[in-house]
Amino acid sequence: MYLDPDVSHAVKILIVGHFGVGKTTCIGALSEIEPLRTEEEITEASVGFDDLSGTPNKTTTTVAMDFGRLSLSESLVLYLFGTPGQERFKEMWEELSRGALGALVLVDPERLDESFPVLDLVERFGLTYAIGVNHFDGTVDYPLDEVHEALNLSPETPVVRCDVRDEQSAAQALITLVKHLMSLLA
Repeated sequence: MYLDPDVSHAVKILIVGHFGVGKTTCIGALSEIEPLRTEEEITEASVGFDDLSGTPNKTTTTVAMDFGRLSLSESLVLYLFGTPGQERFKEMWEELSRGALGALVLVDPERLDESFPVLDLVERFGLTYAIGVNHFDGTVDYPLDEVHEALNLSPETPVVRCDVRDEQSAAQALITLVKHLMSLLA
């Protein structure tokens, strides 16, 4: 992909994943502006809908989207849109996916089964994606090739380990996606 240095380019990227995987945290770590968050307190209304067993300390949830901005150069700006992770908010996906160039799919290796509905949506909307295996304190660092195989990904789909709380680590996951997108557009 050739980018004319005299022309500004804005690219829409989705940050997606299942409930409680770190999407809001990732955008917060990456955004050069104060991120827009639509976080609300988790209430009793979520009982039976949201499985908090994998995230027992989670007290808020995204109900619409998160938004951040990251300038990669004078001529390339990424607009980061985080989707809600719950099944009941999947209607937001169609709107958010319009115009998106790709998606960084965050997964928790302890809850890979929760990633399949997310991957189905990403593929349904025709988004190119990379996988960011978010590392949580006290969890096993599974080999990336095992995660790749367990998710039944195509051979060219990049998989990278990250800690979305850390700006450098989250940026490396995003760079992996951008490089993947550029290799497909070349």
